[in-house]
Amino acid sequence: MINIAIDGHVGSGKSTLAHCLAKKLGLRVLDTGAIYRSIACEYRKKYGLNIDSENIEKLVKNLNIEISFVNDTQHVSINGNDYFEQIRTEEISILTSKISPFVSIREKVLSVQRAFAQKFDCIIEGRDIGTVVLPYANYKFFVTASEEVRAKRRFDQIKDKQNVSYEQILKDLQIRDYNDTHRKVAPLIPAKDSIILDTSDFTLDQTVDMCVDIITKNKAK
Repeated sequence: MINIAIDGHVGSGKSTLAHCLAKKLGLRVLDTGAIYRSIACEYRKKYGLNIDSENIEKLVKNLNIEISFVNDTQHVSINGNDYFEQIRTEEISILTSKISPFVSIREKVLSVQRAFAQKFDCIIEGRDIGTVVLPYANYKFFVTASEEVRAKRRFDQIKDKQNVSYEQILKDLQIRDYNDTHRKVAPLIPAKDSIILDTSDFTLDQTVDMCVDIITKNKAK
């Protein structure tokens, strides 16, 4: 099996990189963030936006997660509900950052991630793939960029769909960065053997080519 781990900060471009790299290499992609975001949608549906540990445990107790692909696009079904059209909103982004540190949720998602990696030659991207989910991945990349670049990318991505300012996105991004790097369980840090990719001054094509070059040279050894 070939497993590639891609971790990185929010807005760093890791999801796009994963999909482009997978297309070049003929691999499946598991978008871990979409799983957590879908769980956040299910939580909001049942309990609203206020986080309560008892409600988290109630949710996890009867949580059924199914991954499917429609025209190569990943869909996540949570207890039979597909929230594909809702998972990229800012409200769900913030809620996801609040529920994802809960150990019971992370353990549930971890089982889904590892089952996927055992079934497919794949790329899994997220926040703790190289450190926790796939510590023995064949290749590990950690993607980052400056806060300003990441906020601008996020703003350009959603400005036509949501009424939100660049300043607000930057503020939310800084909060999420802090939460991701300071959580007690599986904080966002590069694995010791990760290759750090700062994409601030690189195009997507350049970043993809760098990764392909690294993998190709390693295979040739």
